[in-house]
Amino acid sequence: MSNEARNAAVAALTGLAGCADYHDRADAGRCLARFAEMPTAHGPLLDLVLDAGDTFVTRATTEALLRRGDTVGLAVVASALAVADPNHADWVGTAVFDVFMVSSDERDAAVRECEALTRSPDERRRLGAGRLMALLTEIDKSALRE
Repeated sequence: MSNEARNAAVAALTGLAGCADYHDRADAGRCLARFAEMPTAHGPLLDLVLDAGDTFVTRATTEALLRRGDTVGLAVVASALAVADPNHADWVGTAVFDVFMVSSDERDAAVRECEALTRSPDERRRLGAGRLMALLTEIDKSALRE
């Protein structure tokens, strides 16, 4: 896909992200996560993870970002988690648990990526990466208890 087409897709999805219907916003979050490496997607993705209207949007967007399995997705989630209110942080935690509970290899890789993000020059990203790493570590502890 060309950069022009990718930019057009992000623009269209950003428009969908501003819709009143939470289903539309959740769909936008899931799809925008595929374009998270594009700078123009970062702001809308943060807004969707911290969606003021419905935490279903938070969960759907967070899961899609985490399922990318890369630093970009984790960085967006970490940036949002750094400023999330307790309710949104709980839903981000639920998404983290749902995505990473199945595979310890994927969880361990995410922990390593978060460790690297804690050295980011961006203070918000560092703070959120530490919180995200704590959530991931808690999965490991809960699995050991069972």
